[in-house]
Amino acid sequence: MKTILITGAGTGLGKELALAYAQEGNRIILVGRTRFFLEEVRTMIEKTDGSAISATCDIADSKSVEQLLSHLNEAEKIDQVINNAGVGYFGPLQEIPADRISHMIDTNVKGTIYVTKAILPTFLERNAGKIMNIISTAGLRGKVHETAYCASKFAIRGFTEALAKELANTSISVSGVYMGGMDTPFWDENHHVTDRSRLKSAKEVALDILERENEAELIIG
Repeated sequence: MKTILITGAGTGLGKELALAYAQEGNRIILVGRTRFFLEEVRTMIEKTDGSAISATCDIADSKSVEQLLSHLNEAEKIDQVINNAGVGYFGPLQEIPADRISHMIDTNVKGTIYVTKAILPTFLERNAGKIMNIISTAGLRGKVHETAYCASKFAIRGFTEALAKELANTSISVSGVYMGGMDTPFWDENHHVTDRSRLKSAKEVALDILERENEAELIIG
């Protein structure tokens, strides 16, 4: 059994990843901003005799991340981190408010870096661990009306590739997941995707990721 920390675990892909990995017998640490959603997922896992705990944290706040990981490392032996949390705002660049651009950069980029940075000393001390970054195909190619969002995802791609090289002489694995759009609550607050019926479900994508986890780079259409 592994202990896996998943960010953004209360809804969407993070929730489905938590359920899928729990079904494999792993202990799940659910991290997110909204306790209600995290507790819902924890209850779902425990109803199937799985093991999970939840912890609220704004990953865009470096001090909050450091405090959370310091606390968790005292009580848990974390084997894997899945950096899944992310936000997106779409439309012509000139129409995207500056605070929304900052929110994307703070959550998608800084949040991923902060969580990884906070767990890395423990992984290095044990010379073991897995870091999986959920990136999106928006980190592979530019898309219309996704300028700032793509910028955040390209940044995570660069971070992931650089970290993999930095840790190449260790037994710590680093991978990126480049999946296409999914039918999740991610799209509830915008009209960028009008026909969600053509998208894969978050559960389908989660099971794809679980099945192909050991590949160095995961591209899931």
